[in-house]
Amino acid sequence: MIPKSFIQDLLNRLDIVDVVERYVPLKKAGANYVACCPFHNEKSPSFTVSQTKQFYHCFGCGAHGTAIGFVMEQAGLGFVDAVEELARGAGLEVPHERSAAGEQHQKVAPDLYGVMQTATRYYREQLKQSPRAIDYLKRRGLSGEIAAKFGIGYAPEGWQNLVAAFPDYQSDSLSETGLVIVGDEGKRYDRFRDRIMFPIINVRGQVIGFGGRVLDKGEPKYLNSPETPLFEKGRELYGLFQAQKAIRAAQQVLVVEGYMDVVALAQHGVEYAVATLGTATTPYNVQKLLRMVDHIVFSFDGDKAGQKAAWRALENALPHLQDGKRISFLFLPVEHDPDSFIREFGREAFERRVQEAMPLSTYLLREISAELDLRTPEGRNQLLQRAKPLLSAITAPAAALLLRKEVAALAGVSQAELEALYDIKPVARVAVRAAPQKARRVPPSALRLLLQCLIAQPSLGAQMSGDWQDEGSEAEAISGLLAVLREADFALSGPALTQMFQGTVHEKVLAAVEADMLSWGESFDVEAEFAGLMGKLTEEQRRRQFHALQAKAQGGLASLSDSEREQYLRLLQR
Repeated sequence: MIPKSFIQDLLNRLDIVDVVERYVPLKKAGANYVACCPFHNEKSPSFTVSQTKQFYHCFGCGAHGTAIGFVMEQAGLGFVDAVEELARGAGLEVPHERSAAGEQHQKVAPDLYGVMQTATRYYREQLKQSPRAIDYLKRRGLSGEIAAKFGIGYAPEGWQNLVAAFPDYQSDSLSETGLVIVGDEGKRYDRFRDRIMFPIINVRGQVIGFGGRVLDKGEPKYLNSPETPLFEKGRELYGLFQAQKAIRAAQQVLVVEGYMDVVALAQHGVEYAVATLGTATTPYNVQKLLRMVDHIVFSFDGDKAGQKAAWRALENALPHLQDGKRISFLFLPVEHDPDSFIREFGREAFERRVQEAMPLSTYLLREISAELDLRTPEGRNQLLQRAKPLLSAITAPAAALLLRKEVAALAGVSQAELEALYDIKPVARVAVRAAPQKARRVPPSALRLLLQCLIAQPSLGAQMSGDWQDEGSEAEAISGLLAVLREADFALSGPALTQMFQGTVHEKVLAAVEADMLSWGESFDVEAEFAGLMGKLTEEQRRRQFHALQAKAQGGLASLSDSEREQYLRLLQR
């Protein structure tokens, strides 16, 4: 676990404008900076970065956060990785403390990355010395440039070839990284032998694992590194590091099954492809890619295994669907995979197939209605049973609404009947209102303004009483902020405070009130505004207390306790 104090120190040292400009060119616009949002397609800039308040907000898609949140979204990193990335740039070393369970966060020893880099260089040198491996790659249509771009190498035959790269072959780091297997009685031997080697690189450009492919016939066809302190298969995608720029430019990503598919597609100019790492597409893969692009296309082989993989990808994608973003499925002829198809028919024909890929909704409806006779009640009943777990998993409002309508129509029931049958909450109906004749800005409520003052100057919270309370989501957010500030002795900065509430029930409320703060002028006096608000809110709280006691005292003062009677008389005098 990373100490909260370090997060505050890091955010205090960073300038969010500098961080964002590493990825997106910004233009000055008044007190803030603007750009076209990197998280969705737009023609006019709605992405705003505040240098004084140290957060970003997109008025188009709602993306919002601190410098840490931006790096997480832009680079597809987890929280810890994003903190370490920013800390490295700021010249800081990330400390780790014990969690409540007493387990120390496992920080990867830097030498393990060095071990993987040494192995990569060794395998690349071995490729240059193996005519057989070079001939194999040439027969697969790969050039030397593409092989170099992906760092492709060759693990020669033999049991302990890595001795040439690592004189200390007994080192624990070789087994920790999965390069060496320790067998019975401590006997050690290379995991990868006589295989084309594909380095698996994380988004920071570090080698974290390998995929090895047999040259001839043999099993397994692909052999991956095991789970290690560096490598977690379900959280990584092969080729993502090399494809990041092309993925951003195309605003779409193609997910394929094999390393050779990714490399062959890049060889032919389709550079926005990535591959899963010997596992089914995971929910984390989907989330990671949807942070980066508007459109994911899954491409699987047309055989039974490919169909199964596609359906698993659909199931894992449903809970993470986002309105305004698309997921599609490309099924090539049974005799082809992306590698063979693009080599035979070329880039133009392949990309035409990508553009014609089947939308997720079409694929879902096709599969759940397959081999059912929807003319009969029994067939429609089966359809409803197949659809139930799928529709129940969707949280994106528009996607859920439209798919429910489609399934209901196929089953011959109404949407309301389907929702009642599934016992799921109806998608909220949006009331259509007439547009106002003149648009005007609604002044912020007192609670909203109080929340903004606390974010802008957290130390002001020390002036609020410990029993402060009110009603509504903004009041609950204020109570949450005060609890955190008291624990930190009111020494937190605004950005650190905001970061601590990412992923909590208050996140959306804080994002909305911070977006309003972007319109503050330079003359806005936070302390004066706070003092006025506290006076107003204190008076309102007293009035509510008085009315409550007055209602209770209607039967006479004897109905009040001694303390209530004293408070009532004091308020009555006011």
